[in-house]
Amino acid sequence: MITQNVFLLQIFTLSMDHKSESSYMNDDELCYMSATEALANFQSRALSPVELIKAIIHRAEEIQEKINPFADQYFDEAIDAAKVAETKYYNSSDFLGCLEGLPLAVKDSTPVKGRRSTNGSLINAKQIDHSSNPSIERLLTNGANLFARTTCPEFCWLFTCHSRMWGITRNPWRLDITPGGSSGGSAAALAAGATTIATGSDSAGSIRQPASQCGVLGYKPPYGRMPLSPSNSFDPFVQIGPMARTVSDVVLMSNVMSGPHALDHTSLPEKLSIPGSLQSIKGMNIAFSTDLGHYKLANDVESEFLASIQSLSSAGAKIEEVPLNGLSEIIRLSHGAQEFLAHSFLKDAVESHSDVISDYVPELLETALKYDVEDYQRSKLLAGEIWQDHLGPIFQKYNALICPTVVSPMVPAENWQTHKISLADRQLTDTEMTMTALFNLYSRCPVLAVPSGMTNDGLPCGLQVVGRPCDDITVFRIGAAFEIVRPWMQLDKIRTCRELIDKNDNR
Repeated sequence: MITQNVFLLQIFTLSMDHKSESSYMNDDELCYMSATEALANFQSRALSPVELIKAIIHRAEEIQEKINPFADQYFDEAIDAAKVAETKYYNSSDFLGCLEGLPLAVKDSTPVKGRRSTNGSLINAKQIDHSSNPSIERLLTNGANLFARTTCPEFCWLFTCHSRMWGITRNPWRLDITPGGSSGGSAAALAAGATTIATGSDSAGSIRQPASQCGVLGYKPPYGRMPLSPSNSFDPFVQIGPMARTVSDVVLMSNVMSGPHALDHTSLPEKLSIPGSLQSIKGMNIAFSTDLGHYKLANDVESEFLASIQSLSSAGAKIEEVPLNGLSEIIRLSHGAQEFLAHSFLKDAVESHSDVISDYVPELLETALKYDVEDYQRSKLLAGEIWQDHLGPIFQKYNALICPTVVSPMVPAENWQTHKISLADRQLTDTEMTMTALFNLYSRCPVLAVPSGMTNDGLPCGLQVVGRPCDDITVFRIGAAFEIVRPWMQLDKIRTCRELIDKNDNR
């Protein structure tokens, strides 16, 4: 049995055989270097893209057996691509992409031309994509170096990250705990220093919940901001988005990925560029809710959330708690509407591929069949009423709404959708512990997941900054303020967490 684990903290200080070519940079500095810092070092020739990708690959190989964040890997090709990028930085006449040479990991569910995207399922084990997701294509065109795909649960339909296809992905902070789902591989890789930037997808919280579980950042953009593949571009619940360790890196990726695309009819017509230097939040009116009128947080998660919220006052914002009542039904239906839409493909998987699907897939179908067309129609009608009577007025008065991301991060790595998790005097499913799906229903609202602190058990927890429809910039301004007043993923801060966690790596 895997008990409380310090793997993430141990790898910060491991003495490894691999040595950096830069005399002043050790492996931790390379593996946890932000994308913006790496680009500046590439430009000044203080760091080579080859040096960085080799350090990242070394870290990826080191952690793969224990954490298992990676699906398919393209290490040799990535080193070759880094060599090409290196020559571009030395030749001023060569075109440099704005992400040139940055190590990139892409979620296994997202199409990449010439690669397979299995969506975490053995059913798709031989599927090779003939075109790339438009947002991913933009990252690659701008020089990002795709070196691996990251794991996801089968069909991206769990808030944990395990499948028959890829096995169990674990949280670097504690190996018996999940990194979250469905973009758990991307979040775990970032937390473990095994990629510089990554992507996820989010239809019920699949970017934000793993970001919170692993102590990194994740962004669910407004529907239409970042173009989607034809298979899901007309599904307003689904978004693709960036995941990283700093706000500036998420901004960098967002500016590349966003904008209208001729092959996505639903993409927003305007190209939004988020400033690299974000204004302060002085004078901004920000609302917060601890429970969305429905959830009950673990005590330590609530304490960290409230401390984070209050810290924004020191940045000059006006913070006010707002009462939210009557949201329980719309929260239930924000999950239920998507469950209803999943009937067909889950039914086909169970009836036609029972020999290869993960053990939990029949359970997914059983849950989905509890919702019918009336639930789906009710979700649409009620969503309008709730926006008019509750959320709309809040966004008229306040620039943003902040709430926690999860009730508690204490979700076992191998949890199934209907498994019960003990939390104080309650028995909850992982769905009942995740506070994200409501804002997929209100799909034009941008949402940035930001780390908010550590629980008493030494696990990260996070919050969501929810913006007015299509007001991405305000969300990033608040995220940047959090990064200043409550710095998180700096190495020196993480090292101080060592005493909070048992130092023995026991199995």
